[in-house]
Order: sequence, then C-alpha cells, then structure tokens
Amino acid sequence: MTAKRSAGLLLFRTPPGGGLQVLIAHMGGPFWASRDEGAWSVPKGEYEEDEPPEDAARREFTEELGLPVPAGETVPLGSVRQSGGKVVTVWALEGDLDPAEVVPGVFTMEWPRGSGTQREFPEVDRVAWCTPEEAELRLVSAQRVFVERLREHLGGR
Repeated sequence: MTAKRSAGLLLFRTPPGGGLQVLIAHMGGPFWASRDEGAWSVPKGEYEEDEPPEDAARREFTEELGLPVPAGETVPLGSVRQSGGKVVTVWALEGDLDPAEVVPGVFTMEWPRGSGTQREFPEVDRVAWCTPEEAELRLVSAQRVFVERLREHLGGR
C-alpha cells in the first residue's frame, strides 16, 4: 500500500520594518479545537498519483483558504514523512493575503463519534501570519522543517 501524500504552499512575506513571516493554518474540526501548539499546518491536502504535486499544492491552497494562489515563483522545500506515515511535499511562495478574507472549505464527519450524526467542519478554522519562531512552535512537528528550509533558502532573513 502506498503512503498517502499531501502537497502544500508555505506563503511568506517581509513585513514593513523587516523580518520574515509565514502563513500557517489552524486545523479545523473537533479534534483540534482546543489545541494550539502542534495544531497548525502548512495549507495542504492529499492528491492522487496522476496529479503533479505542485498543481495539487496550488489546488489545495485555494480549496482550504478560498483564495487564489498569489502570483510568483515557487521554491521547492522538499518532503517529510509525518508520524502517521503521510508524505508531505511543500513549496514556498512569496506573497501576501489578508487572513480576514479566508473562506475555508469544509469537510463532513460523524460527530460525536458513534452518534450517527454527520456534521460539517471547516478545513481550517483560522490562519495567521507568524514569525518563523512562532510557526515552529505552532506547526505539527514534522512540518517545522519547512520553515527551517525556507530560512536557509533566504539566507537567514
């Protein structure tokens, strides 16, 4: 059996006054509702073998955030295997967006478990611009390396 694969885009910007910020998303749904540390992700989603991963990353960005992908050149940040076995591949993209404009996609699941009741939840319940240090605390542990790789690419800026 092939491991599940996800692809995503890590948006970054240089705010007025300098520094670096990355855009991360808090995972939606009841499992993550009361968690902060380790409950954020790069906007990403699963894709099938016949879809190019970067195309999937762009599609998933739009599906999860409800906004178009900003124009610009992507920078490959490689892949990691998360603790559950899923392989996540991410590209960085310099751009900007207003988190208040995000209109997340939704998913349906049985909740509470075993109740037989299907409920809709947002894919992400909020997004935020964070410093690399903030992002490394909030992101699920396997994805923290993408922030490190972005910083290396940018020469530590």
